[in-house]
Amino acid sequence: MMMYLSRLLLNNRSRYLWRQVIEQPHKLHQIVMSGFPDGVKREDAHVLHRLEVADTAVTLLVQSDIQPDWSRIDERLLLPASPFDPVPNPAVKEMNGLPLANGRILRFRLRANPTKRLSTGKGNKSGKRVQFFREEEQLAWLQKRAEANGFRLLDVQIIPEGNQTDYRKRLTIYTVQYDGRLQITDVDKFREALQKGIGPAKAFGCGLLSIAPG
Repeated sequence: MMMYLSRLLLNNRSRYLWRQVIEQPHKLHQIVMSGFPDGVKREDAHVLHRLEVADTAVTLLVQSDIQPDWSRIDERLLLPASPFDPVPNPAVKEMNGLPLANGRILRFRLRANPTKRLSTGKGNKSGKRVQFFREEEQLAWLQKRAEANGFRLLDVQIIPEGNQTDYRKRLTIYTVQYDGRLQITDVDKFREALQKGIGPAKAFGCGLLSIAPG
């Protein structure tokens, strides 16, 4: 299973970035998909992304099954290249350096939209999706996903991030960031979770499970 991870350092001084991209999730999704051939669907290439906003930097991480080409991205969005930084911007690398096995302990980060669907009582029809706002519900949601995806939680910090609204689709989601340590219990299920992501709202930048040595 070959996957690619892109790191795009965005220009945090750009008004265009804040007004036209960060505040409009559907436009950020369009920018992410601009790195792939026209007609490629996000779910087919398992494209996942996460925007990380800090005081001094805005970083866009994009994971995919196929190698992206960022030549079409609007240069106004990118942080100008530094002659002192040997890493290009955007940077793309193959994700094949971290061996995985049952029992291995890893640090992780996940932005997620912890929710459940209410039953409609009408056969297989799904009802309204309900957000979890209480920390104990958010933890229980992740524990359930962990069991289904081949890992168990050792410790976790839950950081509320608030609402994201897509006014075009009249849709609002509530996101949280999970940081902590996990232990792999089923390496095949865990690899699939890395590739396909965890939970709903992947087009909003949720679901990308990032790992590092624990």
